[in-house]
Amino acid sequence: MIQVRPFAQLGHANHGWLDAHHHFSFAEYHDPQRMGFGPLRVWNDDHIRAHSGFPPHPHRDMEIITYVRSGAISHEDQLGNRGRTEAGDVQVMSAGTGVVHAEYNRESVDTEIFQIWVEPTQRGMPPRWETRTFPKATRSGQLIAVASGRDGDLGAARIHADAVLWAATLRAGESVQHTLAPGRRAYLVAASGSLEVNGVAASARDGVAIQGETLVTVSALEAAEVLLLDLP
Repeated sequence: MIQVRPFAQLGHANHGWLDAHHHFSFAEYHDPQRMGFGPLRVWNDDHIRAHSGFPPHPHRDMEIITYVRSGAISHEDQLGNRGRTEAGDVQVMSAGTGVVHAEYNRESVDTEIFQIWVEPTQRGMPPRWETRTFPKATRSGQLIAVASGRDGDLGAARIHADAVLWAATLRAGESVQHTLAPGRRAYLVAASGSLEVNGVAASARDGVAIQGETLVTVSALEAAEVLLLDLP
């Protein structure tokens, strides 16, 4: 079963400095039919104005993945972590027992990100943060793991969750395939470009929920940048 939720139907909140679209219930947007997808609780599509950002705020017991679509995001937290993550790259924060962090767009241009929250497999873990670089050329025409809770995905940013975030860049006419193990599902969003998922059409920034499928074939109708989250 494949269900597409068009971008235009996502929850929306425009705060001026932040223009946010919510795939699932978040903050003031509440839809009892959109509380999450398995352990996936948040997939936010955020447009952050230049020289603005999220001031210090707390989290705990959540795996937070930030995928930068354009621009860059700068992170700082009370643990002393500091870093800047550029377009196409990934940062991960395991909130664990608790962390206070801030995310700023210190660039002279606007920044666009996907922020993805996944419930951890174990609560009370020590908080941590890391950022990883993933040149788009390395995922041209193929899915690569960019954030993972599996031990074997050595190149991916580490999360304490039963989930793997895959990324691919596709030329028009290219396809990639992903096999879902029994009992697994996937949530797919194209950062750019239009595509078909097992023959079902989706546009950029639509949410595609995939359940009860074994083989997922993603075909680009035009040049596309694709993220696929594999989870139980």
